Amino acid sequence: MSNDTTIDAQLLDLMLRAGSRWVLWLMLGLSLGAIAVIFERVWFFIQERPPRLVIAAALRTLTDKGPAAALAKLAGVRSMEAAVARACLTHAADGPAAVEEHKAASLEEERLRHEKRIAFLGTLGNNAPFVGLFGTVLGIIRAFHDLAGNTMQGTQAVMSGIAEALVATGVGLLVALPAVATYNAFIRRVETSVAASEATAHSILAYLKTAREPAGSTPAAKEA
Repeated sequence: MSNDTTIDAQLLDLMLRAGSRWVLWLMLGLSLGAIAVIFERVWFFIQERPPRLVIAAALRTLTDKGPAAALAKLAGVRSMEAAVARACLTHAADGPAAVEEHKAASLEEERLRHEKRIAFLGTLGNNAPFVGLFGTVLGIIRAFHDLAGNTMQGTQAVMSGIAEALVATGVGLLVALPAVATYNAFIRRVETSVAASEATAHSILAYLKTAREPAGSTPAAKEA
């Protein structure tokens, strides 16, 4: 019984000493980290804007002049769609099956590059409210401990302490909301790029498969 009491007293003393102010500093540091990630990813996605017109021109060139000319059209273009298309066109001579494998590998590499650091925003958005709530709990524990003084001046100090402790929850929510919003926006942007890349790769594969079919292997030729 005495051991349990001692442990409770030690935990209470630890929480009273810690207070909730360190949680606010932690949330401030995390919020600065989130802002840095958001600005870095926004600039990244601006540079990686999907070049729809260039991709369309490359696909037309592929049909008219072949893979080498289409690959030249995509030289220096920055985007997931262009990178996947270059991977497919570079290995066009290896056959559709090999191109399919290179497409999958390039797509995974580009997905990882586009999703870099985004997980931090998702983790912060999910956990910031709980970190803030933890700070509030610590503050309220300290406030109720001070309430044991049971004086008018002590009561006013306790109310002020509780109000200050609730700030931690507010800060946690304030940090979480933009983190979750930007995380969802970035993930949506990545998924859109993946879908566009898949569509471009399928167009290239369709051309390669058609180009490799013998002239007499069409359905009309077989019926004849």
